[in-house]
Amino acid sequence: MKQRYYITTPIYYVNGAPHIGHAYTSIAADVLARWKRLDGFDVFFLTGTDEHGQKVEQAASEMGLDPQSYTDQVSADFRDMADRMGISYDDFIRTTEERHKAGCAALWQRMEAAGEIYLGHYEGWYAVRDEAFYDEAELTTRPDGSKVAPSGAPVEWVREPSYFFRLSAWQERLLKFYDEHPDFIAPQSSRNEVLSFVRGGLRDLSISRTSFKWGIPVPGDPAHVMYVWLDALANYITALGYPDADAPRWVFWPADLHVVGKEITRFHAVYWPAFLMAAGVATPKRVSANGWWVVEGEKMSKSLGNVLEAREMAATYGLDQVRYFLLREKPFGADGNVSRQALITRINVELANDLGNLAQRSLSLIARNCSGALPGRGPATEDDTALLAAAEALPETLRDRLDRQAFHEALEETWKVIRAANGYIDRQAPWALRRTDPVRMAAVLRVLADTLRAVATVLQPFMPGSMGRMLDQLGVPKDARDLAALAAPLPDGTPLPEPQGVFPRYVEAAG
Repeated sequence: MKQRYYITTPIYYVNGAPHIGHAYTSIAADVLARWKRLDGFDVFFLTGTDEHGQKVEQAASEMGLDPQSYTDQVSADFRDMADRMGISYDDFIRTTEERHKAGCAALWQRMEAAGEIYLGHYEGWYAVRDEAFYDEAELTTRPDGSKVAPSGAPVEWVREPSYFFRLSAWQERLLKFYDEHPDFIAPQSSRNEVLSFVRGGLRDLSISRTSFKWGIPVPGDPAHVMYVWLDALANYITALGYPDADAPRWVFWPADLHVVGKEITRFHAVYWPAFLMAAGVATPKRVSANGWWVVEGEKMSKSLGNVLEAREMAATYGLDQVRYFLLREKPFGADGNVSRQALITRINVELANDLGNLAQRSLSLIARNCSGALPGRGPATEDDTALLAAAEALPETLRDRLDRQAFHEALEETWKVIRAANGYIDRQAPWALRRTDPVRMAAVLRVLADTLRAVATVLQPFMPGSMGRMLDQLGVPKDARDLAALAAPLPDGTPLPEPQGVFPRYVEAAG
């Protein structure tokens, strides 16, 4: 039986349109989902939209829409973003769906039956924009006397009846859990922040509101709606059929990986495992937080007019080119800068020149000198053996990097092989061997074809369309494109189609 792998993106909050940060998180999760499928896993990949809460109610009101009509529009926009960025999700969940509401109610009832929920009243600082409560010590006071949350969101003092989750009782259990599962939170900086937060003491968490209605009613007390974060986090299990332990998808729980933005790590690494343990449900195996993007050195903001939209970037520069750039440009957990020049340089130097030109040179030489058919392997020289060994090691090398979400390292390891292959073709000069030693020429071209096959196979998750076309040109059958298939060489004499460039150079339009 295949090993299972369950991966999720955060469900995106529908108070605004999708931007490059949303696309980046989804692309990272998509690469992992595609990689695990290539590696023989039975994968379930979930994404979706988070559609309740005061902020959504306000955004809908400002647009003159009822909340459901508003969320229908924005959720459809996020789904379109996912589809157009090549996100290979297996399900797209919306928190306004009945299956989700029923699962949330069941989770609440389990926690309540365990004695983990009680009714009280909440008094404290609340940020509508973050849908989060903050302690006084976390706030910054502005010169005008107003207070803001660590995110910069304005806060207001609220007092209202509220149900509470006994989070304070979970401090030691959570610390023990983190100690026993050192890889639960990544990167290390996020783990350190979570440990510091929990060690600083946990207070009981307000998990219901009465001041607005756009949410899932609390079971048995419909005057309250569930705290949006309890509602949102539950999507990871409601999509699998929770609370039905016999649901076909439930076999995928616990999740192998939640990919999240670093600003929501606390919710996923503190509240979520506490909720699950309180309800008697297994905890996820890992929460991996990505960093933020700035644009040309400036933070993205509507006022600056520099909010990048991934679909527009893909239309301008190419979908696979944008997917590659975002995962190549910075470590996953770190912040990074999107600049047009850096993107164009990656496209022209690494994709068009390093990889695209290598493939075009190699395949054109085969087309001209080997009757358009894959040449046979010859006696291996030391140079041949070194390059083939590096190519054959790629699956194992990338497994390690991708299991750590080190996407940029996975790509750099692949580019080491590509650069080595470019050095090899220059040293071996098969165009010259055509006259002096055609048998050796054929052997060199076969080494290059086998190397390109390995490279294109492992790069499929990053650039599925482009690498699919490259594998077509290398004569690789559709059913021989997973990692296991690399162990079986393609038959000598496999007919190859006419070579076509895969990565055109990006040329600025004349202004």
